[in-house]
Amino acid sequence: MTTKLYETDFAQWAVAQADHLRNEEYAELDLNNLIEEIESMGASQRSELHKRLMRILEHMLKITCEPESSAVGKWQKTILTQRLQLAHLLKTNYTLRSQIDTFVDDAYQAARLLAAAGSVCVVEDFSASCPWPAEQLLDLNFSVAKQ
Repeated sequence: MTTKLYETDFAQWAVAQADHLRNEEYAELDLNNLIEEIESMGASQRSELHKRLMRILEHMLKITCEPESSAVGKWQKTILTQRLQLAHLLKTNYTLRSQIDTFVDDAYQAARLLAAAGSVCVVEDFSASCPWPAEQLLDLNFSVAKQ
């Protein structure tokens, strides 16, 4: 029955699974789907971290490429928004925070491509490795723009 509920009403299925766990009714759990959903949650958190870092880095690269662009203010706002959302994500995900350097490297390579596609620069204009440590990427006050 719980597998069918999973396929027809996910929200109700999730409530039922929580109730079974709370009541220690382990035989009633839909283990296969429950395992899949828990694994998916972890993957979703990693994907969100990657996307936010990529967006921060993309806009930081655009600012370094085109510091006089009229879009710099908009890019700075995007960076701040992404940093705030990233701070919230990392607050409840210690493991992601401890592995952030790995995510920065991957996100930077994608950000180089995106920044080049949306600016006057080409990929080769950007350093092959990320010029900013994770602490600066997360720092709400750090800016690459000329002050």
